[in-house]
Amino acid sequence: MAVINFEIFKVIGTLSEDKDGWKKQLTCTSWGKYNPKFDLRAWDSDYTSMKKGITLSLEELIALRDILNESDLEAILAEAIEEKQASKE
Repeated sequence: MAVINFEIFKVIGTLSEDKDGWKKQLTCTSWGKYNPKFDLRAWDSDYTSMKKGITLSLEELIALRDILNESDLEAILAEAIEEKQASKE
């Protein structure tokens, strides 16, 4: 198995933690020889193992922030749940 070189420069925030101690976090991380980017993924308690995630540039993270700020997420989810339930009937 290939060794993945990374360095976490800053943990920006934790979104959730599961019963096994894995934390889904937004970090500023450098992968290999590349400059740091923003990374959203789950990490174990000592940051030696990780799950699949997504890496975003500053521009992409700003665009995501703007989309989230402009969206009524609760209404979108409620509508999707209603559509899903209606399709079952």
